Amino acid sequence: MAASASHWHSYLRVIVSRERQRLEHFQRAEDILLTLLEDVHAREPRFLVDYARNLEAFEFALCASEDAVTVEVPLRIDGDALRVLACRPGDTPAGHHPGLGTCYLEVPSPGTDLEDWTSAVGVMEWGGGAGCLVPGKVLRHLKELLVSAIVRCQRRFLLQPGDLSAENLQEDAMELSLLIRGGWKTIRFGIVPVVRRRQEPLRLKGRQSDRGFPEGSLRKATEEAHFIPASPHCWRSSTHLPILKLLQAVDMLKGPRLDSLRLLDQLRNQDWGEEGGQGGLTFNHLKMVLLWSTELFPTPEDWQDLEGSVYRLVVILLRCLATRHLPHFLHPEENLFRGEAADLASLYRKVESFARDPRRFLRFHFGLPVRADSCQGDPATRALLHLPAEDGSYWDTAYFDILLSQFQVYRIQDGARRSAMSQLLSKIRREIPQQS
Repeated sequence: MAASASHWHSYLRVIVSRERQRLEHFQRAEDILLTLLEDVHAREPRFLVDYARNLEAFEFALCASEDAVTVEVPLRIDGDALRVLACRPGDTPAGHHPGLGTCYLEVPSPGTDLEDWTSAVGVMEWGGGAGCLVPGKVLRHLKELLVSAIVRCQRRFLLQPGDLSAENLQEDAMELSLLIRGGWKTIRFGIVPVVRRRQEPLRLKGRQSDRGFPEGSLRKATEEAHFIPASPHCWRSSTHLPILKLLQAVDMLKGPRLDSLRLLDQLRNQDWGEEGGQGGLTFNHLKMVLLWSTELFPTPEDWQDLEGSVYRLVVILLRCLATRHLPHFLHPEENLFRGEAADLASLYRKVESFARDPRRFLRFHFGLPVRADSCQGDPATRALLHLPAEDGSYWDTAYFDILLSQFQVYRIQDGARRSAMSQLLSKIRREIPQQS
C-alpha cells in the first residue's frame, strides 16, 4: 500500500524532533571527554587535543542508534616526514587485504622524540630508518594516561559518581572504549590515536569527480590521510572523517537527502535489526548508500520530494543486499559486506517489504519489529535486482532508474535519462530473456 506524503513527513518530524536533545547529551559527554584528554595532554604533550568535534556531533545527531562515537586523538608528529611501507601479510589484521590501506609508518631518523613508540622489527628488510611507529605501544601509553586522568579528575571532583565507566579499557582492542554519561543518556566513545599526513586528493578511477556533490568536495575531504591502529604492528588508512566531510557536503545541497538517511536509519534501528541486536545493517553502511545515491542521481530533479529521495537510497541498498556487495565510496574495490556474519538474505526481505508497502513501517512502536510479509515481490523486479554484479556493468544511473520505475517512483522528465534507461532495459531483455 502506498504511503501518503503526510505519512512520510509525520514519521520524519518525530525523528528530527529528537536531534536537539541528542546533541545536548553529546555536548555534555564531550565536555567530560575533553577534560580527560586535556589532562592526558598536560602529562604527555605528544597527544594533542582536537577541539573541532563538529563532524562527530553532526553524525551523532543523525544516527538513531547508540553506535560508538569514534574520537581521533592526533599525535604531535610530522606525518609528512614518515615513510609509508606496505605491511607484511603476517602483520595484516583479519578482514584487511595487504595493500588496502594497511601499512607501517617508518620514522626516518633518530632524535625525533619517538624512540619509546618505535621498533626496528618489521623494517629491517627495508633498510635505513630509525624504526617504525608501533600502534600497540602508542595505544598502551594512551590507555595508561587515560586511566591516570580518570583517577586525578575524580580526586579533584571534576567527575561525579556514574559519569564514566572505563571497564572496557581493559580489552585488547584497537580503540579505547569509554562510556560517558551525558544527561540521562550514556554514550560510548571509541578513542583512537591518529597520525595525519598530507596527500594528493583522491582521484576516483573511471568516475566523474564531484558528480552530484558541491564542487571541490572530494578534494577537501581527501587532502589529508588519517592513519589509525589496525593491529599491534600495523596502521591503516581511515576514511571515517573524509566520509563525514562528504556527508556534510551533501547537507549543503537542496532536497531531502539527509532526511532520507535519517528515515532509513530509524527503520534500521527499529525494524531491520537482527535478533539480539548483533550484526546486520549499520549506520556506516547507510552513509555509503547515501553517498552513492548522491553520485548516481546527480540532478535536483532526483531530490524534489521525500518519498522519491528515500527510494533512491532503497534501490541501491536492495541491489547491494541482493548481490552481497556494497562498494566503499572512496575505495570501490573494498566490499563492505565482505565477511559479514549478518543474514543479508533476511535483511533483503525486510527492505523489500518496506519498498513494496512503506506505510506498514512508517510508524513508531515499542514492541516487536514489523515483520517482512510472506508474499513474494514482483518477479521482474527481483530478477533485475539479482542480475550479475561481477563486472559492475549495472552500477550506473540508467540501471537504478529502471528499478525506480519498477517501484513506480520514477518521475524524471529528462529525455536523455529516459532514453538511456529504455536502451538498457531493451539490452537486458535481449541478453536475459526471462526479463521480458
